[in-house]
Amino acid sequence: MRVPASRLVCWGCGAVPDVQEAYPFRCPEVGVGDVDHVLVRVLDTDRVRFPDGPAGTGSPFVHYRGLLHSHHRATAAGLGDDELAELVTRLDDAVARVAGAGFRATPFGRDVALSERLGFSAAGGVWVKDETGNVAGSHKGRHLMGVLLHLEVAERLGLADPTDRPDLAIASCGNAALAAAVVARAADRRLRVFVPVDADPVVLAGLRELGAEVVPCARTPQTDGDPAYLRLQAELAAGALPFTCQGNENGLVIEGGETLGYEIASDLRAAGTDLDDLVVQVGGGALASACIQALDEAAQFGVLARQPRVHTVQTTGGHPLERAYHRVRDALGDTSGRSEIDDALHTAAAHRSGFMWPWEGEPRSIATGILDDETYDWRAVVGGMLTTGGRPLVVTEEQLAQAHDLGRAAGYRVDPTGSSGLAGLLDLVADGSVGPDARVGVLFTGVERSPAGSMDPSGPSDAGAR
Repeated sequence: MRVPASRLVCWGCGAVPDVQEAYPFRCPEVGVGDVDHVLVRVLDTDRVRFPDGPAGTGSPFVHYRGLLHSHHRATAAGLGDDELAELVTRLDDAVARVAGAGFRATPFGRDVALSERLGFSAAGGVWVKDETGNVAGSHKGRHLMGVLLHLEVAERLGLADPTDRPDLAIASCGNAALAAAVVARAADRRLRVFVPVDADPVVLAGLRELGAEVVPCARTPQTDGDPAYLRLQAELAAGALPFTCQGNENGLVIEGGETLGYEIASDLRAAGTDLDDLVVQVGGGALASACIQALDEAAQFGVLARQPRVHTVQTTGGHPLERAYHRVRDALGDTSGRSEIDDALHTAAAHRSGFMWPWEGEPRSIATGILDDETYDWRAVVGGMLTTGGRPLVVTEEQLAQAHDLGRAAGYRVDPTGSSGLAGLLDLVADGSVGPDARVGVLFTGVERSPAGSMDPSGPSDAGAR
C-alpha cells in the first residue's frame, strides 16, 4: 500500500487514526481531557493537482475527486482512478433518482443588482455563490456526499462489511437533515435524525417521506446545549456512525463542503480575478471551515493569488464563535504572525471549555439555521479569521430581515438563514470596512420551501441550514 497523498490528524492532541480503521471520523482519543479533539485532513499539495478550467456544470465530486481523502485512501490501496470516478457517478445518479437532480457546480458570479444596491463600483461588487438549487436545496448535501464516499470506499477496500452496516445518525433542524436523508436513501442506508421539538413540520414530513427515523428532542432545565446534539452524542456512543455536519463528530465532513470553495477558486481563476473579502454565516461552523480550508489550499496551488479576508456572521440571539474569537485574540495580544496564531490556537484547543461552551439560554432568530448552541468547528474558523485578517460579525434581526428582502428582490429563492451572510456584508458596508472597489463574496445557502413541497428547491424554506 502506497502512502496516501493526504493524512488525518487530530488538531487538539496530535493523535492519528489507524490506517485500517474503516470509519476514521473521530479522534481515537476523543473524550480525553479538556481538549478540542477534531480530526483534520492535511493535503500534500506537492503530490496532487488542482483541476484545470472553471468549475463547469458537472459533478464536483468527479471534477475534484483527486483532492479528496477518500480518493487518496483508495488509490493508495490499489483502486484505479476510473473505478473511483465510476463509483462517484453511480452514487450521484442514485442521488438524482431520489432528489430529482444530482450534485452539480452551482452558479457563482458578480451580481449586478446587489452590487449597485450596496453602492459598489464597476471594479468591485458582490459575488454570489448560489447553493439554493443544490441537492435538497442547500450546501449541506456536499458535506454528506463526501462522508458517503468514505463509507463506500471502506467497503470497496474490505474494511467494512456491506451486509452489516451501522446506522447513520445526525442532529439537525432543517437543511442538513434533509440532505442527509436524501444521500442516505440514495445509498440504501438507515438514518436516524434527532430534531428539536419545534422543528418545521414541512421538514419532518420530508424526512419521513425519505424513510428517515425522526426523534424529537426536548430541552430540559437540567442540561446545557442543544438537546438534539446531546442525543446524537449518546447515539454515537452506542455505535451509530456520525452522518452529521459537526466537524468534531466527523472530521471528514469538512472536505465534501470544500468542493464549494474549490468551485469558487476555479471560477475566480477563469475570470482572472480574486476576492478581497468573503462573508460566511456560521452555525456549527462546517461551512466556514470548509471554505477557509479550500481557499487556503487553492492559494497553495497558485489557483488564487491570495486568500480573501474571511468574516463570519452570527446573530445577537447567539454568538459563541464571536466570544471564542475575542478570547483567542486577547491571548495573542499585539502579535499576529502565523506561528503565534497557531500557538494560541493550540493552547485554546487544549483548554476547550475556556473558549467554547454552550450559549446561555435558548438562542432565537429568524435565521434559525445558525443558532447552534456551540460552534463545533470554532478552532478552524477562528484561525481562518485571524490569519486572513477577517473578523466575526454579530448582526441584528433588522439586518437579517433587510438582507433577506434584498436577496429575494435580486431574484434568489433564499431563506433568512441562507441570506444571513449578506446581512454581515451590510454591516461591513455601513461601518466602512469594505469600500466601493472591493470584491466581496457571499453565500446563499438555503432555499425557501413551500409548505406543500419540502423537497422542491423552487419553493420556500425550512427552519434553517443546520
